[in-house]
Amino acid sequence: MFLTSIQLQNYRNYGQLDLQTPNKVNIFLGPNAQGKTNLLEAIFVLALSKSHRTSKDKEMIGWEADSARLSCEVDKRYGSVKLDLAFSQQGKKARINGLEQRKLSDFIGSVNVVMFAPEDLEIVKGTPGVRRRFLDMEIGQVQPGYLHTLQQYGKVLQQRNNYLKTAGPGSVNQTMLDVWNMQLAEHGVKIMKKRKHFIHKLQVFAEQIHSGITGGAEQLTIEYCPSFDTDALQDESVLFDQFMIKLTQVKDQEIRRGVTLAGPHRDDLTFFINGKEAQTYGSQGQQRTTALSLKLAEIELINEEIGEYPLLLLDDVLSELDQNRQTQLIETFQSKVQTFITTTGLESVNVSKLQDAGIYHVQEGRVTR
Repeated sequence: MFLTSIQLQNYRNYGQLDLQTPNKVNIFLGPNAQGKTNLLEAIFVLALSKSHRTSKDKEMIGWEADSARLSCEVDKRYGSVKLDLAFSQQGKKARINGLEQRKLSDFIGSVNVVMFAPEDLEIVKGTPGVRRRFLDMEIGQVQPGYLHTLQQYGKVLQQRNNYLKTAGPGSVNQTMLDVWNMQLAEHGVKIMKKRKHFIHKLQVFAEQIHSGITGGAEQLTIEYCPSFDTDALQDESVLFDQFMIKLTQVKDQEIRRGVTLAGPHRDDLTFFINGKEAQTYGSQGQQRTTALSLKLAEIELINEEIGEYPLLLLDDVLSELDQNRQTQLIETFQSKVQTFITTTGLESVNVSKLQDAGIYHVQEGRVTR
C-alpha cells in the first residue's frame, strides 16, 4: 500500500495541513516539538482509530478547537481508498470513500502501519504492559474484531474489579461472582487464542530476521506466558475450563486484594537469545536487535495476512541504532515498504542508502519541501 496524501485539520499543533507524499521514503526533518511525531501519529490514528501516545482523544484536538479531522488517500492492490476520521467530545466518526462506518472495527485495517519509536525498545526490557500493548496493537490491525473482544473483556474486568473492591471480604455474593467469571473467561479465551496464534507466526519471521542481522550467531525465541498454566490453548472449551478453575483457586486472594488476578490482562512475553532470557541476560545491543527483529517481522506478518505490505513509521529511531542495524533496517524496507521517517538531523540517517526519498522540513506545525 502507498499513502499518496494526508490532510489534517485542528490536529495537535496543525491548524490545516494538506500534504502530498509521492515518494517511497519520506523524511520529516526539524527540531524537537515542531510536529514531526504528530504527523506520524496521525497516520497511525488513521490505521487504528487511536493513538499510540495517549488514550485521551481530546489531547489530539488542537488548542481551542472543538473537533479534529484526519483524512488520507491510500493506493492499495485493489484500488484507491479515501479515509476520513473526525473526533470531538461526542465521539468519533469514520468514513471510507465517503461512506460512514457504523462500527470503528469496520474502519480499522483499511490502512496498515508498523510504528517503530525509541520507546519500542522497551518491548524487550520494559514492563509486561508494554508487551501486551504491542500485541494488542498489532493483532488489532490484521484482525479488527480482536479489538472489540478486547474492549468487551476490559468492561467486564472493570466491573468485576469494582465489585471485588466494594464487596470486600465476607460479603461477596458467589452467584454474582460466577456471572463475572463466566463473562471474563468467555472473552478472555478468545484473546488468548489470538495472541498465541499471532506469536507463533511472529516467531517464524523474527527468528529468521534475527539470525540474518546477527550473521547466524544468535537464535531468537518468543514464548507466550499466560497468567495461568494451559495445556490446550487451541481448544477453546478446555481453555475456558482452565480459566474458570484458576479463578476459583485465586478467589480468596482476589477478595482480600480487591482485584482480578488471572486473565489476559496479566499475560506476558519472554524473549530468549540462544536459550537465555533477553530481558535479564541480554546486552543492550542484543535487546535492540530483538526489538528490531520484532518490528521487521511485523512487516512480513502483515503482508502474509493481508496480501500487501504496510506503511512503516520510524519516529526518531534511526539515531538509536548503530550503523549495522540501521543498514539492515533500511535494506529491508527499501524495496518493499513506503516509509515515513522523523529526525532532528540528516547526520543520523544513512541517506546514501536511501532511494526515491523526499525531504520535508517541519516547523511549528508547517511542512515545506
